[in-house]
Amino acid sequence: MAISTFTAWTRDVDRLVDDPVAVADRLRPLLADDGWLVPEHRRPGTTTYRQHLLHVSPCRRLSVVALVWRPGQRTPVHDHVAWCVVGVLSGLEVETRFRLVDHGGRSGLEPTGQVEACPGHVEAIVPGGDDIHVVEAAGEDLTISIHIYGADIEALGSSIHRRFDHLPVFAAA
Repeated sequence: MAISTFTAWTRDVDRLVDDPVAVADRLRPLLADDGWLVPEHRRPGTTTYRQHLLHVSPCRRLSVVALVWRPGQRTPVHDHVAWCVVGVLSGLEVETRFRLVDHGGRSGLEPTGQVEACPGHVEAIVPGGDDIHVVEAAGEDLTISIHIYGADIEALGSSIHRRFDHLPVFAAA
């Protein structure tokens, strides 16, 4: 029996747990093949995006998750517990990035940029830099994105480290 495309892919990336850039390079060809993600992992949530855990590496230091979004659904403003590689399988995601700033003695967020991510878009996000962001599904169709984390999402339940929704957003200087 032949192994599936996804199983072969996970065997490859499991050994790259310490190299998110190499994981990102391996994700690009997988995104070009839409047939590997099974129908039950394409189901959206009703009021928020839905997370489908697809794989956890044997060493428990790498997880693969499919996020399925209806138009307009979004994450909280957050950062991550570990590195993250994100690739869009279908639809459109808009990511707004922020940095923490002090504005007249008040802590807040300042936008630093925005990325419109279409199918095939891949990027690696490494904590400690510009990893504070919010992601929203844009367009009129479902969006499906594949997220690979350098952590055990099955044990943690989420990749979110901290939320920043409580902070004001200041205009960029």
